Amino acid sequence: MKSINTLKKVSLATFLTFVLSFSSVFAQNDTMYIMKSGAIVGQYNVNTEVDSVIFYKPTLEGNNPNITYGSITDIDGNTYKTVTIGTQTWMAENLKVTKYNDGIAIPNVTDNTAWRELTTGALCDYDNTPSNSETYGKLYNWHAVNTGKLCPTGWHVPSDAEWTELTDYLGGTSDAGGKLKETGTTHWNSPNTGATNETGFTALPGGYRYSSGTFRYVGDYGLWWSATESNASNAWSRSVGYSYSYVGRVSRDKELGFSVRCLRD
Repeated sequence: MKSINTLKKVSLATFLTFVLSFSSVFAQNDTMYIMKSGAIVGQYNVNTEVDSVIFYKPTLEGNNPNITYGSITDIDGNTYKTVTIGTQTWMAENLKVTKYNDGIAIPNVTDNTAWRELTTGALCDYDNTPSNSETYGKLYNWHAVNTGKLCPTGWHVPSDAEWTELTDYLGGTSDAGGKLKETGTTHWNSPNTGATNETGFTALPGGYRYSSGTFRYVGDYGLWWSATESNASNAWSRSVGYSYSYVGRVSRDKELGFSVRCLRD
């Protein structure tokens, strides 16, 4: 692992020329982290056996540089930032795992009719486009949440009461959304009302999948499951939106595809 501190903005071509001039420094499969003011703003995975090809992966621009983040790795090898808010430690990114923590694959259901008829756990990419999950994470139905095996060992999908503990700590639901949302309009649609991300939670507008199978509202809304049923057909969820700063609490159909954040046990 290498790091380069840089504050100067240059073109990608110029930067790659700079990196390749130091190709002898890197070993096969090294990861080089790009730092700005002490924060990681991007990473380059170096493959020296294929003409020094460098694969770029930007980090989320809205992470709070004043927050000290931890990390957790899922069974697929995905690593997520974590953040402590009050007495709780949360993932600071949406889950994108494709297996339960016992190694069993979670079905990726792309067909709308099949999604509508599910009574067991499943996931999907927004718009069935895998690149969307790199930013926004996967969408999961509540049946996947209800297995109790969706999060890494030692973590769990938060209950309705644990979500309430979070918003209570932030002073109540009316302004908590702004404190949780990623700032700016890189991912959120304008005006992204009230967004400060002072918690470091970096809530993203991953949209959702209807029980009919269709996708809506990426850029507008972020919606997350709780692990708590409200009745036989519904479960509690939380939402934040581009045009307001509150956190919504709504009972929704278990067949919907929502984002997931994990909470440390």
